[in-house]
Amino acid sequence: MTAREHNLTKHWQALDAAHHIHPFSDSAALGREGVRVITRADGVYLWDSEGNKIIDGMSGLWCVQVGYGNAELAEAGCEALKTLPYYNHFFKTTNPWTAELSAKLATLLPEGHEHVLFANSGSEANDTALKLIRYYWNLKGRFAKKIHLSRDFSYHGVTMAAASLSGLTPMHPQWDLPLPGFEKVPAPYWFAASTMGYGDIAPEEFGLAIAQKLEEKILELGPGSVASFSAEPVQGAGGLIFPPQTYWPEVQRICRKYDVLLHLDEVITGFGRLGEWFGAQFYGIVPDIMTMAKGLSSGYQPISAVSLGARMSETILHANEELVHGYTYSGHPVASAVALKNLEVLERDGIVARVKESIGPAFQRRVHETFDDHPLVGEVRGEGLLTAIELVPDKPRRSFFHRDLDVGTRCRNYCFASGLIMRAIRDTMVLAPPLVVTEAEVEEILGKAKDAIDQTARDFSKL
Repeated sequence: MTAREHNLTKHWQALDAAHHIHPFSDSAALGREGVRVITRADGVYLWDSEGNKIIDGMSGLWCVQVGYGNAELAEAGCEALKTLPYYNHFFKTTNPWTAELSAKLATLLPEGHEHVLFANSGSEANDTALKLIRYYWNLKGRFAKKIHLSRDFSYHGVTMAAASLSGLTPMHPQWDLPLPGFEKVPAPYWFAASTMGYGDIAPEEFGLAIAQKLEEKILELGPGSVASFSAEPVQGAGGLIFPPQTYWPEVQRICRKYDVLLHLDEVITGFGRLGEWFGAQFYGIVPDIMTMAKGLSSGYQPISAVSLGARMSETILHANEELVHGYTYSGHPVASAVALKNLEVLERDGIVARVKESIGPAFQRRVHETFDDHPLVGEVRGEGLLTAIELVPDKPRRSFFHRDLDVGTRCRNYCFASGLIMRAIRDTMVLAPPLVVTEAEVEEILGKAKDAIDQTARDFSKL
């Protein structure tokens, strides 16, 4: 019997409205509208409780690398659940899956990253990273190094510390954030360079100029007070901002010069999204500390990790005192088993290499062919299986729509109505399909996306 025949949609919607508080949602408005109820998924497709088939252009929340319905991951989790449903790591104890996962990660991470701590989400991982950064400087006797730098439009999570680190300012007022000790520098958002006062600057020159804003901020605050610089290789929830090639080498030079720890947030870019295991490898970044989540288990289980580079691990692992940190579910055996199998599938089936060599280039080519000349599109930018389509009123001037028009949300609603999940970040339309997406599925995604952008263009041509 289908959900429709049972008339369960309204039942679930009523229960949800009565009892469930949704993240990043207006609860009252959502309750009136009624939530969409997703009941099953397979490959790159979802089905709702009314039987509608939906193609997921966002891999859930940037995370379902191997697609939905992978039997091997389900079986790995089931076997661990039957064998050891839970035990902790607090009492001089480990389990086989977590030990093996730690070792496997050490073979994939950048050189020197041989030690990991586990948590349950990207937010927890980034919160943990900030604690470890402060602990490191305390162990070094550099007690004044307490300021954490990050970028405008950055997103690092929703805990008090991770939200303070984030540069998406609408996240702050409800919670009286940011906390003291958090400062921001500009993002390497070349498309917005003219509105930032840089005029018609080349990307390479802009990358250097924005990196040097980091140096200016360090000197303004005093190098002795700056603990770290946190950054995503590609800024994800801030609008898929890809840095010019000159940016990361200059950032690393500056961090080394002023003895500032480089924290790389790989929550979105990790595990093949850019065609390399990590964004660090894609951009040639050598971080002191890295955070990861999402693609670690392809979203099948909540798990995240923090890896320490040689500099930090040497100091922290030889502190000769108890590390007063950890979560009840750190390195949960079931989550670890699923993550371990996920990494096996990604490696064995050549999925990361496929993103680099075939499906990634094909995806990027088709996105550019479809949207480069569209009158509503100011810029198409992307790498691997990440792409952003910036909707603008005036392409030559690289100007932006007034925020009150909410152009991106309108376009997203057209996508949803056609059975495509495509994210709107301000007026930037974003795609990040599962790494197993086929070329035929890419055509379906881009066809629906073009229809939605065409409809949006017609709406705003009337204004």
